Amino acid sequence: MKAAVIGCGAWGTALANCLCKNGFDTVLWCHDAALAEDMRQKGINPMLEGVPLDDRLQTSAEADCVRDCELVVIATSSVFVRSSSRMIAPYLGKDTVVATVVKGVESGTMLRMSQIVEEETGHTVVALTGPSHAEEVGREMPTGCVAACRDQEKAEFVQKAFCNDVFRIYVSDDIVGAELGGALKNVIALCAGVVDGLGYGDNTKALLMTRGMAEIARLGTAMGGRTETFFGLAGIGDLIVTCTSMHSRNRRAGILIGQGMNAQDAMRKVGAVVEGYYAAKSAWELANAYGVDMPICNAAYNVLYEGGEAKRELVDMLARPVTTEALYEH
Repeated sequence: MKAAVIGCGAWGTALANCLCKNGFDTVLWCHDAALAEDMRQKGINPMLEGVPLDDRLQTSAEADCVRDCELVVIATSSVFVRSSSRMIAPYLGKDTVVATVVKGVESGTMLRMSQIVEEETGHTVVALTGPSHAEEVGREMPTGCVAACRDQEKAEFVQKAFCNDVFRIYVSDDIVGAELGGALKNVIALCAGVVDGLGYGDNTKALLMTRGMAEIARLGTAMGGRTETFFGLAGIGDLIVTCTSMHSRNRRAGILIGQGMNAQDAMRKVGAVVEGYYAAKSAWELANAYGVDMPICNAAYNVLYEGGEAKRELVDMLARPVTTEALYEH
């Protein structure tokens, strides 16, 4: 069987290696032909240090590399999902299963990643999401994710494509909850980094993570997701791994912001896309559109886009009236 992964970042590369291991004839699409050739010749991707490319993995910079593929996986940054989907759409077969592993919400349209891909390709899309650092998946450390889709058969196809002795995939039909959990936890992870950068401790981070998940679940259920999804791998699982690990670009950027660096300089120093920056604006837009109270996400928006001061935002949140701990009501 043939598969293509669109996007040669660390995550796309780790997944392409996984598909090769699982017996797929796999091609990894790169935006730049010179990069694709360099990866082919050297057998490594500098974005995924210490993980050699599978000997069977092909690389390409041509959009028609998806032709005749049974599975196509979109693994670009969120800002390129629409253009990448549009690029490959003419070459997709009608029976090709299309999946996205990108976590985000498009600013302005407020569409989830699967909705963007569906809009551009006409295919019903599977979202593969969960607590999955590319560095650890690449090194074949035990990992669990969720394949979510309205179409159970397509979700199960993705489950079987990626499952092996170290990568465990669960199936869900709650793609709304799964995608929102994956997208919005990036905002909370960035805030967790800010807490670290400000010099606060574990108590503060536990407060932030718990109340952050409450915000995500309130919005997610208002948008049609199910409460139990936010207790699973796509919700609390992804939140834990992203808020606590230095693999997380969002947390690393947040630490720098908490130490006094502005958002743009922090992202430049991290040296890769910080999805939480873009997700903060989307969260703010969605909270206003659905009338959901999201004080942590709003504070992140104020710091990242309105010049707010991180410590002042935290003080203001702590000064809010105390109430009952109703985590998932909206």
